[in-house]
Amino acid sequence: MNELESLKKKIKYRSSYRGTKEMDILLSSFVSKVINFLSLQELKNLKDFMDCDDEEISNFYLNKIPMTNFNNKKILDLFIIHKIS
Repeated sequence: MNELESLKKKIKYRSSYRGTKEMDILLSSFVSKVINFLSLQELKNLKDFMDCDDEEISNFYLNKIPMTNFNNKKILDLFIIHKIS
């Protein structure tokens, strides 16, 4: 398995096992939509995003409170326009 596929697998796993069902659904649906369209560097940024605290991610998504531990504009822009389908 190459680096790209290994990274995708880690991101998919991390997005699906967050600790709360709501975050599992939100993040796994987001990752499923974007993961195949990102470069290796963008995937690394997405992995860093997945390492952020659930509460911080939730506050950013629901209340538009800026994140303090993550600031990649592309990932955040993709996430904020994401709608669960």
